[in-house]
Amino acid sequence: MTLRGQMIELEGADGFSFGAYHVDPEGKRKAGLVLIQEIFGVTTHIKEQADRFAATGYEVIAPSLYDRIERGFECDYSEAGVKRALEIREAHPLEDGIGDVEVCRAALAGKGKVFIAGYCFGGSLTWIAAARLPGFSAGSAYYGRLIVDHLDPVPPCPMICHFGEHDHGIPMEFFHKVQAVTDRHPHLETYLYPAGHGFQSDRRSDYHEESDKLAWERTMALFEAQL
Repeated sequence: MTLRGQMIELEGADGFSFGAYHVDPEGKRKAGLVLIQEIFGVTTHIKEQADRFAATGYEVIAPSLYDRIERGFECDYSEAGVKRALEIREAHPLEDGIGDVEVCRAALAGKGKVFIAGYCFGGSLTWIAAARLPGFSAGSAYYGRLIVDHLDPVPPCPMICHFGEHDHGIPMEFFHKVQAVTDRHPHLETYLYPAGHGFQSDRRSDYHEESDKLAWERTMALFEAQL
């Protein structure tokens, strides 16, 4: 698959220049989208997902959140890769991630509405950033384990959360806690899929095509409803 976008440089609030994958929409522009990486970096998979959104009319920016620790970091799903990715995630200040997401949102905001979506660590950050930053029209958070630690405040914009019932990294008690909170807010939704962690990525053994398709359809419907 040939990627349509390119890496650009953006300046953070602290003056640090970080990389981001940027892709223009195909056809008429509908809105902007900040797409948040897994713990593995802005990999080819993340870039392909950015292109997937762009093919439906979204201008997408996917920030390389770990650049302050290791510029351009990306790794595979091997044991060594996962170990290194987790080390970097632990060393990565959450506030830096939120700040860089805001830079991306602001870069897209002058042209219309801005949405946010992310996977794994990016799913957590999607929820947290949408809750703390004004200006997002809707969000879609995939299997974000840290959401359970950041249930207050909730995002003020419509948000959908996706979890896999066979996710060994996210206990069902976490899912039920998130669901209990979203059930109290009509603009928030939580869904459980017959899949494991990372079910959206066709690079992983837990990829589940039917769940990926359904989560995508729900995400598109949520975004379209806000346009």
